[in-house]
Formats: sequence, C-alpha cells, structure tokens
Amino acid sequence: MITHHARVALFAVSLLLTGCGGGAAAAPDHRDPAPATTPAAPGTPAPGAAARTVPRHLPGLGPKTRSAVPTAARQVVVVTGRGPDSPLSEVVVYRRTGTGWQPGPAWPAHNALRGWTDHHLAGDLRSPVGVYGLTDAGGRRPDPGTRLPYDRSAGGFRSPGTGFQGESLAGSFDYVVAVDYNRKPGTSPLDWTRPLGAERGGGIWIHVDHGGPTHGCVSIPERHMRELLRALDPALHPVVVMGDHASLAR
Repeated sequence: MITHHARVALFAVSLLLTGCGGGAAAAPDHRDPAPATTPAAPGTPAPGAAARTVPRHLPGLGPKTRSAVPTAARQVVVVTGRGPDSPLSEVVVYRRTGTGWQPGPAWPAHNALRGWTDHHLAGDLRSPVGVYGLTDAGGRRPDPGTRLPYDRSAGGFRSPGTGFQGESLAGSFDYVVAVDYNRKPGTSPLDWTRPLGAERGGGIWIHVDHGGPTHGCVSIPERHMRELLRALDPALHPVVVMGDHASLAR
C-alpha cells in the first residue's frame, strides 16, 4: 500500500515534470456535462440585473488587498479559500461597471493541499496569496475561443499520474491560464523564466479540476475553465486575487 507521504512525493515529482507549482507544464479528467444552452460570460449582468444593486467594492477584500488591485483592472477573478490550511475554495469572476462590481456565478475550486501562504516556496504545497495578472493561456486541447494569447501543446501540457487522493490527473492541463506569479508575463505558460528565483516556485495556473488538492495551482471544473477562457479580455486588464478568507480581508 502506498503511504500518504509516498503519494505526496510521487505527485510532487510528476508535477516537477509537468507544472502546477513545480515547473512549466499541466492536470485531471473531471469533465462536467456541457450545458444545454450557452451560458453568459462571467460578470455579464443577468436579465433584470440592471435594477439590482452591485457591490461598490469587491466583496471580501480588505483595504490592503483592494489597494493591490491595479486601477486599470476592470475584470477580477477572486479565489477565496475556505481556510488558511484548506484545499477548498470558490471562484467568482467580477467585472467593473459604472455602478460597481458585477459578479458572475460562484464556482467550486481546489487550491494547494496545505492551503495558502504569503511566501510561497517550491514544494511547500501551498498556493501563493496575492494579486497577480492573467495575461497568457494554453493547453493540450484547441483554443476554446479566448482573447488571451493561447499556446497549444499536446506534449508540453502533460499531466501524468495520480493526485493526492489517488484521482487521475489526466486532462488537468487541457486548458490553463497562467497566474503571473514568479513568471514573465507575455510568454507561454510553459516558459521557465523565474524572476524571483527557482526556490520561490512557479508554474502556478488556473486549470481543469481533477477532484482533489493541487500542488500550488487553482483548479475549476472543465466547463467553467472554458467559460473563464472565453470571458477573460486583455482590454480589461484581468487579474486574479487569491487567498484564504482571512488573508483577503486584510
């Protein structure tokens, strides 16, 4: 029987070869059935929403976190972790309008096995807290219609092996959005450039969920990844704000 520690070690080695917090590549087969109708893009007001009040400030963010969001950002992906040591989180895409921040639907998500950290290090199995740009995308499958630069690579976005709970990682990197943590914006998610140094980790992505914790990335179900890719617009200077509840509320 493979022990938990052995599984963690095997998973970390596979990610060093492929990505998600370790190096430069991709993760799981957790496909939701396609919706009967095409959903509105995240952050797009629903019918009748014009009469509703939208929040003036991004919900759940304290003054320190809000101040880190660039003034040019009109599209914000908020990833809120359940707790500092929890691998469970929620994703909401907001778009700034003339009256406030219009939210999209809430999507279930996973983050790193051991939760969150303000000082991410390679192999710590925690996701980095902070505000980061979203400038580049890619994946093993064809571009689903994103406006971000999209690097398709069947060989580069590999996701072999199993996750921390024994789940298959196949398909995890079918679609990814690079989080601009310790990377060079404007390059493929597979680029290995690490401005802060290799010891600070890298390869932090939003990618397809495989039903379990990640090495450092954020993962959401495949159909929501496609929605996210189609919604992100470089003209709106999108960023991700990510962290546990308490960290974001600072």
